[in-house]
Amino acid sequence: MTERQSLVTRIEALTRALKGSDIDELDLTEQGTRIVIRRRLEPVAGAIPVAVTSSKPASNGAGARPRVDRPPVAPDSSVAIITPLTGVFYAAASPSSPPYVQAGSTVQAGQIVCIVEAMKVFNEIRSEVAGTVLSIQAQAGQLVHKGEPLMRVEPA
Repeated sequence: MTERQSLVTRIEALTRALKGSDIDELDLTEQGTRIVIRRRLEPVAGAIPVAVTSSKPASNGAGARPRVDRPPVAPDSSVAIITPLTGVFYAAASPSSPPYVQAGSTVQAGQIVCIVEAMKVFNEIRSEVAGTVLSIQAQAGQLVHKGEPLMRVEPA
């Protein structure tokens, strides 16, 4: 099997493993190859919220509690900007500079949105999509770990 076929097989296996789960993003690095799988989780069409009450006792002998199914949540179409490395988050180029972006800012694909400092190197983090910044999860000076979302952008 060629390296490309092996990679395709691995990606297909990961995609099958995610099917039916609540995971909407996977970022995996193996032997120097990075695989990122993003998917939009859609609620089941036609799902109707139903309240169900059970009078059967639970298997542990305790009384049953009513179970209420919540209505489906609208799908989140926003995109997370994920930190590619562990380091310290900075929203601006310097303490006296304005932040690169704020909630409500419009960004272009490729635009610098923040900096993550790792080992005295300041790494510019760029938006992968054009859109509007919905929220910023990290705070200036906060340690962020590889794979964590820094902010969310609603694509334009």
